[in-house]
Order: sequence, then structure tokens, then C-alpha cells
Amino acid sequence: MKRLPLIRKFIVYAIYILFFSCFQVSFPGIISFNGQIADLMFVFCVLVSYMFGFLDGIVCSVIVGIIRDYFAGPSVTGIDGKAVPALGIGLLVMVLASFFGSSFFTKRMHRNAPFAFLAILCSTILYKVFGYTIIKLWSVIVPAAVYNVSVGHMIVHSLAPQILLNLIASLPLYLILRFIGPYKNGTNPVLIDENKDGGNIWLTL
Repeated sequence: MKRLPLIRKFIVYAIYILFFSCFQVSFPGIISFNGQIADLMFVFCVLVSYMFGFLDGIVCSVIVGIIRDYFAGPSVTGIDGKAVPALGIGLLVMVLASFFGSSFFTKRMHRNAPFAFLAILCSTILYKVFGYTIIKLWSVIVPAAVYNVSVGHMIVHSLAPQILLNLIASLPLYLILRFIGPYKNGTNPVLIDENKDGGNIWLTL
């Protein structure tokens, strides 16, 4: 009987990973605003890590990261001025997302819903700011790489729309994972011990 929950988990994760990855790659313009698109892969990895723990999150993130790099990997301007594929960036971003999601007040706040959305908010900010900083530094190191986007322009036209879209996408994804996700009751049994500390029981939602 113990095999059934395990089989269910693998099947559900496989379906969701393929669905969200293929949906984002195939129909990027459906959930878009001001030139930005909802990053379903990123939101999925953060939520899985936050709700079900680091082990679930890192496995899903590695798979999603590989898919992201294969189908929609970014390119950068090389030293010779030619565009070269930046393989591994998607994998790195998803893995870091799993680290962040699995450690974002998960024990103190008992992985409650409001902090799941706050995790999406904070991780999106870190992701966009870190990406902007890396691109800026790369444009300084490589003369052929021109990047004239100001901080204000990045905040208004990139960061703000991305936060809005990711938060909008996180609501249905959270409900899906919570009620028709990899675990029958919406909770990873391995993490139940986290909620046995009665000192912060009032924080549970």
C-alpha cells in the first residue's frame, strides 16, 4: 500500500512538470503584460519547495531547469561579439529557487498560504535584481555586450510586471498543488513533525 502514494507522487509531478513547462514554452504570450510573461516554471519550483520541502523541490527544479535550458535557454554576447547559448542558467535559477522556497520561513510559519505568496514575491524580486546585476556586470566585462537599461526602467517595465504576473500565476498553482497535488491531503507526511511544536501554533493557517 505504501507504493501507491509514491506512484501517485511521481505521476502527478511528471504531469505538472510537463504541462507547465510545455505551456510556458509553447504559449508564452497568453499570460503576459508589458513585455513580461508569467514564469510558471519558476513559480512552480518555488511553491513545490515551500509546500513540500527541499527534496521534492530540488528534484522538480533540476528537471524543470534542464527542460528550460533545452527549449528556452538564454543567449549572451560572447567576447567575440557573437551570441552564444548560456546553457545551465535555467538549471541554476530553478535550483536556487528550490533552496529559497524550502527555507523561506517554512518552519516558523508552518508553510501557510500567505507566506507561500510572499515567497513568490521575494524570490521574484531577487531573481530579477540578480539577473539585472549579472547582465550589467557582463556588459562591463565584455565591450561588445551593450546593455543600457536603467534601474528605474528595469523596476517599472520588468520587475513590477513580473511580480504581478507571478503572483497571479501563483494562486491557481497553489490551489492545484494543495488540493490535487502530489500528496492526498496536500501535506508531505515527512514534514508533519514541523507542526508538532505548539509554541507557534497560532501561526498556522
